[in-house]
Parts: sequence; C-alpha cells; structure tokens
Amino acid sequence: MAKKKSPYINREISWLSFNERVLQEAADKTTPLIERLKFLGIFSNNRDEFYRVRVATVKRLVKLGKKAIDIYGEDPQELLTKLQRRVIEQQNKFEAIYQEILKELAANNVYIINEKQLSGYQKEFSKDYFLNEVMPLLFPIMIDDTKSFPYMKDKASYLYLKMETVSDKKKKKYALIEIPSRVITRFITLPKQGNKNYVILLDDVIRHNTDLIFEVFGYRTVEAYNIKLTRDAELDIDNDVSKSMIEKISKSIKERKKGQPVRFVYDAAMPEDMLRYIMKRLGMIGKDNAIPGGRYHNFKDFISFPNLGDKSLVYNNPAPLEHKYLKDHKQTILKVIRNRDLLLHYPYHTFNHIINLLRDASIDPVVESIKITLYRVADSSRIANALINAIKNGKKVTVLVELQARFDEENNIYWAGKLAEEGAKVIYGVPGLKVHSKLFLITARENGKEVRYAHIGTGNFNEKTARIYTDFSLLTADKNITAEIAKVFEFYENNFKVEQYKHLAVAPFYMRKLFTQLINNEIQFAKRKKPASIVLKMNSLVDREMIDKLYEASKVGVKITLIVRGACSLVTEMEGWSDNIKAYSIVDKFLEHARVFIFNNNGKEKIYISSADWMSRNLDSRSEVAVPIYDEEIRKQLKDIIQIQLKGNTKVRIIDKRQENGYVKPKPNEKQIRVQDEVYNYLLKDKQTNTSPAKQNKLIMN
Repeated sequence: MAKKKSPYINREISWLSFNERVLQEAADKTTPLIERLKFLGIFSNNRDEFYRVRVATVKRLVKLGKKAIDIYGEDPQELLTKLQRRVIEQQNKFEAIYQEILKELAANNVYIINEKQLSGYQKEFSKDYFLNEVMPLLFPIMIDDTKSFPYMKDKASYLYLKMETVSDKKKKKYALIEIPSRVITRFITLPKQGNKNYVILLDDVIRHNTDLIFEVFGYRTVEAYNIKLTRDAELDIDNDVSKSMIEKISKSIKERKKGQPVRFVYDAAMPEDMLRYIMKRLGMIGKDNAIPGGRYHNFKDFISFPNLGDKSLVYNNPAPLEHKYLKDHKQTILKVIRNRDLLLHYPYHTFNHIINLLRDASIDPVVESIKITLYRVADSSRIANALINAIKNGKKVTVLVELQARFDEENNIYWAGKLAEEGAKVIYGVPGLKVHSKLFLITARENGKEVRYAHIGTGNFNEKTARIYTDFSLLTADKNITAEIAKVFEFYENNFKVEQYKHLAVAPFYMRKLFTQLINNEIQFAKRKKPASIVLKMNSLVDREMIDKLYEASKVGVKITLIVRGACSLVTEMEGWSDNIKAYSIVDKFLEHARVFIFNNNGKEKIYISSADWMSRNLDSRSEVAVPIYDEEIRKQLKDIIQIQLKGNTKVRIIDKRQENGYVKPKPNEKQIRVQDEVYNYLLKDKQTNTSPAKQNKLIMN
C-alpha cells in the first residue's frame, strides 16, 4: 500500500496569505493613518518581488510540460491561474482600503489630490514645479507602428498617453513617459492652506502638464494612464571559467533588467482600445499576464509618504535602548564581552553597539584581525567604513561579500570593490553556495595570548534595516564558539576544507541533520511519556522533509508551537497529522526576522538562534550558522521574549489550514498584549534594574 502523502500548502499560496496579513495592517483602524498608507506600500513592494521571483519561476516550470508536475508536485499552469485569481482579489481589497484611507486622511486635514482637483493657485504652483523640477527629467518616447515597441524597464512606472493632433482630432498618437520617481520625490507637498495639508503625486503633476511638452509639436493629450511591466528577476550565471564572479554577476544584472515580462499592470479605467493596442504591441498573449490595477502603480513609494498633519498619524516609537551592560562608556565593548556573553535585540537595542564595537576593534592596538560576512549592507554603510578604518590602522581585514544577495548585488559589488581597493582580503562568495551567515570574528593578542571575539546573528549588518527588522545578535568570547567560527571562516577561504562542529549547526553540512536529531529526541521522550515540546520561530517553513518530521513528532504527542512570519507550508488542524501543532504569525510595525529554535530535551533545553529558515535552500544550498545559547541569563531572556510572543493577543494571527489569518483576540477581562511593545518594555525594565532578567518579577512567564 502506497504511503499517504503528507498535507502541504503550496509555498506561493502560503506566501500570498502572508502578504494578506500585511494588507490587514493597512486595513486595521488601530494602525495610524499614514502608517496604513505605508503598509500598502510594503504590500505592493512584496507583491512586485513575488512576481519577479516566484511567479517567474513557476512560469519557467510551465515550459517543462508534464515533467514539471513530477518536479514541482502540481501543475504549474493551474497554479498560475490560482495565483492570478488571488492577486486580483487582493488588488480589489487594496483599492478599497486606499479609498477608505484617503477619506480618513481628509478628515484629519491631509488631502491627497489629483490634477483634476487642483485650485487655481495650486495649478500655477504645479506648473512652476513641473517646468523647473520635473520637465528636465522627462524623455517621452513616441510609439510608432512602423518601429519596434520601446523597451520598458523593470520596476519603472510609466504614463501611457493617447494624443490627438491639434489640426485633426481624428489622428491619434501614443507615447510613453517614465515617471522619474527614483530621482525626484513621488510626493509633492503643495502650499498649506490654514491647517490643511495637500499632497499631489508626481504622476499627476506630469498628467496635468503634458501639453507643455507636446503642444509645440502639434499634439494634445486626450488620455493618460499608469502602466507597469514586471520582469523575471532570476540571475543566469554562465559557467565561463575565464570570467571572475564579479564579471558574471555584473553581466547577469544587466540581463535581469531585460528579463521576460511576467506581469503587466494597468489602470482598470483605461479604455479598451488603448489596452488592446498596447497589449498587442507588447506581444502578450491574451491577458494571462495582465492585472487590472488602480490609478497609481509602484505603490511601494508610499513607504516614504511624508509625515504630515497630527503626530498621531504615525507611530511614535521610543528611541532604541542601550544594552544594560554597555552603558559604561569608560571601557571598550570587547572588554565587556571578554567577561560575559551579550544578546542584542534590534530594533529595541541600538545597532550603534555593533558599529561602535567594530570601530573600537579598528583602533584597539591589541586587535590583529577582523573577519566578517556581508550579505546586505546599507548603501552608505558605516560597517564598511569601520572595516576600512581598521585597514588604515594596520589590521588584517577579511571580508566575504555575497555577490548573489538578490536585489543587492550592485550595492555589494560596489562595497567589495571599495574594500579591496583599501586593502582588505575580499572573498567573493563560495562556489555553489550562497553565504547567508551573519558572522564576524575579531582576533586580538592580549598578554601574549590569542583571544577571539565573535558575532553570530539572525540579521544583516545593515544599520538601516536594523531599525525596522527584529533580530538577535550574540556577542561572545566563548572559546568553543569562537574556535568553531574560525573554522567557518577557514572554510570560506579554503572551500575544500570541511570541518567537524561540536557546538555550531552549520549548513549545508550538518544543520539539517542536527535539527532532525533534536526532533527525534523529542519523539523518543514523548514515546516514553516524558514532557516533549518544540518552539520554532522563523520567517518561512516550507521544507517538506522538516515538515514531515514535525508531523511525525506531533503524532506521538510532542507539543509543537510555531511562530512563522511568512510562508508556512505545514498544515495545522489536520486530524492525525498536526493535532499537537499550533502556528501563529506576528505582523506589526517591525518586521519579525529573528530565528529561534527551542527543544525541551527532557528539561535540559537546547536553544539556538540562527540566520536560517527551514527552507530547502537554507538547509541544503546555503552557508548558514545556528549557535547554541549557553549563558543562563541570555537563555532566560530569549525564553521570556518567546513567551511574550506566545501570549500576544494583538497583531497576532492564527495560521490555520484555510489560510484565513484570523486574529488572536483577548479573552474577556484579559489585558491586551501587543508583542512588540511588550518586548520593548521588558528590555527597558531589564536595563533600568541592571540586574539579571531571572531576578525580575516574572513579568510574563507562566
């Protein structure tokens, strides 16, 4: 008898369910109004990446025909139809939410107006702004039936114009104008009138003034609609051994910009004749790639919508905290780490501690070398500048720069070149592996002895994302941990040398095996009627093998609790499969990005933080590191924070088998617990008491 196939939610379907949670934040009336607009921007940006990467992959599978079903597990063409249907449903919700927000903003004296709503004075202001600031940036392209259709950039938004000749209105012409929102703000603040704030989008300033461009040529604009093309973002890296990795990646980035179209988005109000004409010129078959949208595209720009009006319209987040053991600025951070492990939790703790640590290391005469992995760095990276300063101070600096960090390749190539130019030893990734670990290793010579200090984290060395991503950084001088971090860097420098590890879980060699063994241990404890439980926090859970292992554990009574922000392919509420599994997702003002794994281990808990999600790519084809937490104070703190998250009853969703994203709600007379605020308060209290969290009142523990 064939083995019954385990339940599994398609990754793409589950991901759309995650993005629906982002849309919920935009719809949530308890979210400040301008923040709701920004969540619409985040939703839109997520969806763009989804098409550029995931939908593009499914489209490639369609070309494989029946073979794709064997590889993928389902018909990719049927999946595309499901995705298209769901995306259109979400787009309709998106439009309804946007219109609702516009009305509520107006009630709060913030007006987003279009070119048809301008007053006389505003028209003059718009015209002057257009002539002085916008018009020099515009390069319209005339569409001519006798010439090939102009190339449309990925990520760009265009105005698609229908024009008529002034002398003969029956003669029609079409044109494209790229909206230059990468070089000028998308949101133009008009002069304030009393306490009323007015904003007009760059798109509408252009619409209002296109005749200033075309009238001199005898044309007048009749219609103008926003359109956008999304292209396949996969990098195809050739195998030419004569080329360096930088050459290959640079070439691939250029090719990506010309990738195959995977989505055409247009204003649903566009007349049928205009739509039919451009679809024909784009060579798109039918409308299988076409998504009707609203008046504006590239809505991701709304993430940067100006903070206008009352302060209550935006989040009033408190300033990041200093870590309680780093308040004394009379000693270097290295000296503090020498005496104790530290756990930083962003954005609640300031990321300046990491920058200050690297700056101290760059100056400290006892420091001999710094090794670091860089996956996504800020465009004006203070991390990179600290490393350059270390080189100038005579330290040996080794930097592994991952050139294949999707959508950050160009930025990483720039910093790789800059660091190499300054004298760093730069390693351009590992052949066949994407390096995703978040490590640095500082080696010092103190009293004639070699001492190492290490960082193992869940997030990137990026001061910008550290303000909005929740991540952990472990700083330690533990000899066992630092010796194994040194082994990891040795592997990066000499790829043929694969070491054994007693403490770290290192992918792709040992991480899957270790976590599988830890689940197996819980299975054995459950079978022996001993307490058995697992708590897993991550961004994505889609690896079939690990999901099947969790089902196996659930069947014998292991209590499993999941906190998964994004895609979760494990199906909860399935009798006989997941009776002992609960799954939750937290979507709030900060993006939950940390990975924490806790195994009961018969009361002797094993606790890890990691850079890796439970996806096949993380476990099998990336270099990832998970570190065990040994320090009792930090173990207690991590467990407290996870317990806060599990007690949350605001902004927490239940991941159920129907993907309905129902909220966890407070019980009658129960205090509202908003996880991210509670975590901040917990760390604030910890800082103020300056004692071990274990000695505090049991704030939120059972």
